[in-house]
Amino acid sequence: MTFAFVSGSAALDFVGTVRSRRDSPLDQLGTREDLAAWAAASGLLSTPPAVTDAELRAAVQLREAVYRLVLARGAGAALAPEDRAVVNRAAARTPVRPELGDGGAVLRHGTVAAVLSSVARDAVELLAEDPAGVKECAAPRCTRLYVDRSHRGSRRWCDMGRCGNRAKAAAHRSRRQA
Repeated sequence: MTFAFVSGSAALDFVGTVRSRRDSPLDQLGTREDLAAWAAASGLLSTPPAVTDAELRAAVQLREAVYRLVLARGAGAALAPEDRAVVNRAAARTPVRPELGDGGAVLRHGTVAAVLSSVARDAVELLAEDPAGVKECAAPRCTRLYVDRSHRGSRRWCDMGRCGNRAKAAAHRSRRQA
């Protein structure tokens, strides 16, 4: 499984493990092994953790709560108490523990609960910021959310290498055909 880490936020990268939410959703956290692989690929842990079925369910619950909260915040709507409770409960746990290793390398240790705590804490910080800074990719089939930290706040795509490049190539083809 290949994961994308282009959102500028661990919480939004976690939300991005469902691709194409509008038309043909693809859940990249379908198995315990997927969640373990994401935890390591994200850099939150140095090695994949053991994952139980209950932890996988908790991860999906957290992911969807964060997604709904971010959408609500961006729309200026009230934040659902049940979604806030899910995020706050996960954030209250012990987060990932960093350790300075040989040669200055950082090793990250923890359980799935620690990973979810770190993601939830990132979500709390993100939700406290200006909601206009979180955008959805302008590519028609992409539903990835990202933090726009561009100088002018004019970023349109989650990733120039993927969605931005495809959009620019399609526009170029359209101009050439016209």
